[in-house]
Amino acid sequence: MKNRHLAGILICTIVIVLSAVTLILLSNSLVNTEPPTEPPTEPPTEPPTEPPTEPLHYTYNLVNIYPHDETAFTQGLTFEDGVLYESTGLYGQSTLRRVELETGNTLQNYALPSQFFGEGITIFDDKIIQLTWKSNRGFVYEKNSFELLQEFNYPTQGWGITHDGSRLIMSDGTATLYFLDPETFTQVDQIAVYDPDTGPVARLNELEYIQGEVYANIWKEEIIAVINPHTGQVTGWIDLEGIQDLENRDTGGVLNGIAYDEEEDRLFVTGKSWSQLFEIDLIPVE
Repeated sequence: MKNRHLAGILICTIVIVLSAVTLILLSNSLVNTEPPTEPPTEPPTEPPTEPPTEPLHYTYNLVNIYPHDETAFTQGLTFEDGVLYESTGLYGQSTLRRVELETGNTLQNYALPSQFFGEGITIFDDKIIQLTWKSNRGFVYEKNSFELLQEFNYPTQGWGITHDGSRLIMSDGTATLYFLDPETFTQVDQIAVYDPDTGPVARLNELEYIQGEVYANIWKEEIIAVINPHTGQVTGWIDLEGIQDLENRDTGGVLNGIAYDEEEDRLFVTGKSWSQLFEIDLIPVE
């Protein structure tokens, strides 16, 4: 009888222990199957945008007039180390040149193969980068020797090119500016250029980066757009009406070519097959 009593107590104890273990396992299982809670996140913020401002308007004052080769169908122009670098167009006549400012004489010349129509140029890290019009191909030269170092491709037409110190900035005749990696020449960004009053600004041509802004010739117009490269907004218009009259040129030789002497703060403009290159000061219009 005593043995039966002890066996009953043992069985009851085992049942209680097993029940407790089962409850603990079930409790853990329920806890582990609940989805983890994540800390609350703030909604993404939009990148800051600059409110549009009314574009400024400028006219010009003639400072100096320099000779320019009338056979140069100017497509690209830049200034460095006291001389001009110029890209000329037309099939069979396209060149890359180093030009003496004071005389207009060509100091060095490289002729492009006849199938290429030369377009904009810029100088980046002692390399000259030159675009072509419809060939989707650009060229990289050693600045001093004009030795061809590299070729690269792009999907659009090539019109103007400049740089902001870290990225190349390119136009293709539309209202878009393209930003390229200067080592790989892949596109890293683009912006639409617009005037807050009139909308998109198309036919962007030769480019020059000047004090944080992009100056752009507008094809077949006697005006230069000053563009904020972060927003695409035109912040200023430079009216060069009448400057071509000084040349007495026909309308085929359109204004094209902007160069800036950063050391002396001098701005130069010329046109396709013009016999003169002009140094100008900008005058704000009240």
